[in-house]
Amino acid sequence: MITSLLNRTDFDSYDDFVANYAFNIPEKFNFGFDIVDAITAKDSGRRAIVWCNDAGAERTFTMADVTRLSNQAANYFASLGVRKGDFVMLILKRRWQYWPAVVGLHKLGAVAIPATTLLTKKDIVYRCKAAGVKMIVSVNEPGIRGAIEAAEDEVEIPLKALVEHKDGAGWLDFDAGMAAAPGAFPRPADAACGKEDMMLLYFTSGTTGMPKMATHNHLYPLGHIATARYWQRCMPGGLHFTIAETGWAKTAWGKLYGQWIAGSAVMVYDFNQFVAGNILRVIAKHGVTTFCAPPTMYRFMLQEDVSAYDLSTITHYSTAGEPLNPEVYNQWSARTGHGILEGFGQSESSVLCANFEWFDPKPGSMGKPSPLYDIAIVDERLRPCEEGVEGHLVVRGLDSGATPPPPGLFKFYYKDAALTDKVWREGVYDTGDIAWMDTDGHYWFVGRDDDIIKCSGYRIGPFEVESALLEHNAVVECAVTAAPDPIRGQVVKATVVLANGHAPSDELVKELQRHVKKVTAPYKYPRIVEFVDELPKTIGGKIKRGQIRDADKA
Repeated sequence: MITSLLNRTDFDSYDDFVANYAFNIPEKFNFGFDIVDAITAKDSGRRAIVWCNDAGAERTFTMADVTRLSNQAANYFASLGVRKGDFVMLILKRRWQYWPAVVGLHKLGAVAIPATTLLTKKDIVYRCKAAGVKMIVSVNEPGIRGAIEAAEDEVEIPLKALVEHKDGAGWLDFDAGMAAAPGAFPRPADAACGKEDMMLLYFTSGTTGMPKMATHNHLYPLGHIATARYWQRCMPGGLHFTIAETGWAKTAWGKLYGQWIAGSAVMVYDFNQFVAGNILRVIAKHGVTTFCAPPTMYRFMLQEDVSAYDLSTITHYSTAGEPLNPEVYNQWSARTGHGILEGFGQSESSVLCANFEWFDPKPGSMGKPSPLYDIAIVDERLRPCEEGVEGHLVVRGLDSGATPPPPGLFKFYYKDAALTDKVWREGVYDTGDIAWMDTDGHYWFVGRDDDIIKCSGYRIGPFEVESALLEHNAVVECAVTAAPDPIRGQVVKATVVLANGHAPSDELVKELQRHVKKVTAPYKYPRIVEFVDELPKTIGGKIKRGQIRDADKA
């Protein structure tokens, strides 16, 4: 499938990759028809999904299964009055029903809104009002079900359905409805397609402020060919495992689009609580070949005896979501024989920078730009920064009057022209991230613009301080933020989760401070150290530094 979408699939060097990576985009492209159904027509028995859960249930779905089930889902949605352009929220955790539901919505032309089960009543109300949600399909769990039902006091939800319906009084039975629907869904004459029609709407992580509504058109899956094939190294016949709940954009990155196009099946482990040993057991049992997880999860897996698990089938490890600290890279490489190759991007994009196969990775670097994007580091006036100088990481060359945005980059923030204009200006998309480029063309993440600490005239990025702390054997996880200070304005604060066998103490605080002074510039050491049991995170695993800052201000 991938050979029909790219002019070339094999490249001799990174320069060759950048210069000659080009699409053959089918007219009126729709992932459901032009990828899923096209694969089924050629190889109906090809493995698509390997699914398991903590209760011991297991299922394997072929591409023919996905075609049939997505057709049934599309027909069921249509029978309820869901039409092209309607918004449908999917709150399905890691249930297998997510895949036929989302592909069915793509075929129908409705807009899918993946969402997390951690949403509260307030979150549901905000999303339904902001996007005009017509239907919610949810797991049947008391917390999220109660939040949705409570939200109906403030907002109308025309349709709501449960998977695993059981006792869902007042709810539609999604499984029964899908099972009873026809297994054929002919392509409509006005099928949603290409850059014209909206396909996905993501409420972004919201590490600061209310979530934004990032929209993607039907070319978005093509942007993830580079993500899956050339960064995650997914190959025909492989089994790729990305740890992500379906409410997070990382599912689009690692559990669906690019993987199937590249010929790989996806591993889905449906769990309620992350347990490092269970992840390692799933990898060993099912013969996972490529694996991707946030750095936090690698850190917790390193607390296990990794050598006790047979990970021999894995040929490649990758990570995204938060910067990868060099110490984690080094420890993982020592224990498994493989490094962890970092990639960087957003809910608004496919992978922007990554450690691709044609150059050696530098631990801690997010690699080099994807050929899809003209990446640069610029100052506040959009002037290019010199090598080694921190600035805004941007995507250039996006003047709509010249070249259309590349597949994979969002269209706009829904119903928010002012915010769209703030980040898209003069043909440039400002990611809001601060980074720098070294003399070899590798990019290094510093932090979100909001996360930069300004202390006594210095600008301090949290990532370097966190990396230093993580080199200490007492620290398993940490977040570095700015805390208010009456003299310096701001000081560096470290919120620390301790490794097993270590306890909070004043002496440990001093030891960690001395360690940071030794590893990095002394002025960057944390003047405040707080020990906690866990850090606040988004569903995607990103640390919510804004929440820590707000608590300190309060």
